[in-house]
Amino acid sequence: MLNQAAQFETLNPAELINCIIGLNQKIQGLETNYKNLRFEHEVLQEKYDLLIYKRFAGSAEKLLADEKQLRLFNTEESVAEPAQEHTGNGIETIASYKRKKNPGCGRKAIDPKIPRREKTLDIAETEKTCACGSDLTKIGEETNEKLHIEPPVIYVEKTIRPKYACRHCEGTGDETAPAVRIAPVEPAIIPRGIASASLLSTVIIQKFEDHLPFYRQERQFQRIMVRISRQDMSNWQQQAYEKLKPLFVLLITALKSGPVMQMDETVVQVMGETVINDHGAAEKRPDTAESRMWLARGGPPGKTVVLYQYRQTRSAEHAKEILAGYSGYLQTDGYIGYDSALKDNEQIIHVGCLAHARRKIFEAAKVSARAVTAKEGIRYIKELYIIESQLREKYRHGEKDSAKQAAQKRKQFVTERREQTVPVFNGFKNWLTALKDEVPPKTLLGEAVGYCLNQWDKLIRYIESYYLTPDTNAAERDIRPFVVGRKNWLFAQSPAGADSSCGMYTLIQTAKQNGYNPFLYLKALFEKAPHASSTEDWEKLLPWNIFNS
Repeated sequence: MLNQAAQFETLNPAELINCIIGLNQKIQGLETNYKNLRFEHEVLQEKYDLLIYKRFAGSAEKLLADEKQLRLFNTEESVAEPAQEHTGNGIETIASYKRKKNPGCGRKAIDPKIPRREKTLDIAETEKTCACGSDLTKIGEETNEKLHIEPPVIYVEKTIRPKYACRHCEGTGDETAPAVRIAPVEPAIIPRGIASASLLSTVIIQKFEDHLPFYRQERQFQRIMVRISRQDMSNWQQQAYEKLKPLFVLLITALKSGPVMQMDETVVQVMGETVINDHGAAEKRPDTAESRMWLARGGPPGKTVVLYQYRQTRSAEHAKEILAGYSGYLQTDGYIGYDSALKDNEQIIHVGCLAHARRKIFEAAKVSARAVTAKEGIRYIKELYIIESQLREKYRHGEKDSAKQAAQKRKQFVTERREQTVPVFNGFKNWLTALKDEVPPKTLLGEAVGYCLNQWDKLIRYIESYYLTPDTNAAERDIRPFVVGRKNWLFAQSPAGADSSCGMYTLIQTAKQNGYNPFLYLKALFEKAPHASSTEDWEKLLPWNIFNS
């Protein structure tokens, strides 16, 4: 330090000024680096806390209104203490509260539609005489119910077709008729196989509705002395899909005939895929590569269609392919591929998803240092959902409403929803705009604000139509069975298997969305499909028609 001080003594004033300027620049550079490091630390800390929260905390997007819930990662917030009352005699009285009884608690009654088999436990005849000599009189009874389950009833249907021939002329009397006459074989969904419509329906439902892979079903059948290999079940699935292709064409047509379509997609792993390389030759795609399962939900009111389609990539071309020939509203998340698919398309109006915006703000509210600020944004979105729920209940269509009354209710709903939501959206927009320059864009709250502002025109567009909702939750609910099943069967053995799996999911989820038991629908479909030969025949097999034909 003394040597440095001596060096400064030898400098003239101009050189000292230059040294001071240089030192100030170094200090400013260090301060800038320090701020950048603090910012990077904040961003990384938020990402770490969010990963821990998703791993160990509940997934429900709930924030208690009274703020009494202790947040996991922000220890600065205080926990509200129960109110206490101090009396003059030194006794503290703690305020009491009433606990709301959970209606879901306790044993639920067994469905009265289930058949009953009565069993009477009576006392012996010798005990029905009193000590005084009089006969006892029945004054009542006590009952209790136990639920019994028996293994499935399996039987073999043996079809006998008698053969007839003429012993006198051996068929020479009529050369145009066969010499041996026999009834034709009944058409079946799986020709020359042991799979009946009920067995095939059971296998398909257990895999795609109950998430039971074929290898587990194989073991299950072995326990009841039935030998069906997983390869047989896989072949049946593929044959059924090929037979039902005309029905899928009609479902796609119905999907595009409604006023609104929602789309989503998720990951699926498929073995044995091939791709075209730069030289135009086909080569094997790695089995670890991620493919995509696309979902589209739409259809006219009362005839919902849920379509699943397998594709190798997340390219916008696949979305464009699904949307070909459609005109109306398309509601999606913020994936940019949908924007590319709709470029220069004037027939489709793009609508955003308010739930995705809420999710991003909610994540910031859970782990960000700006949690209090983030909760203000959640309150705006919560108010929009309250308005939606109240108006849906107010203008619910009744069974006795005429077409004119229903149309009038829809019109009133749209008008009143616009009147109530526009002020809330204006406040929300002002809040977002004010935060845009205050919050670093790479933080969780900054990303949420940027997402909302970038998607703003799409987010508010749902108020234009009665058939639009604030979010794509319906499509996400439809994609969840696929995601749950994927955790069990892990991957598809081939592209053909992935296509047929999407077909089975389409049939099951479409039946469920239209209020039908998927097993009963598949059983009826597999019984009637072999007899279908025209478009009119296949139209009768759509979920909303099959039980009326």
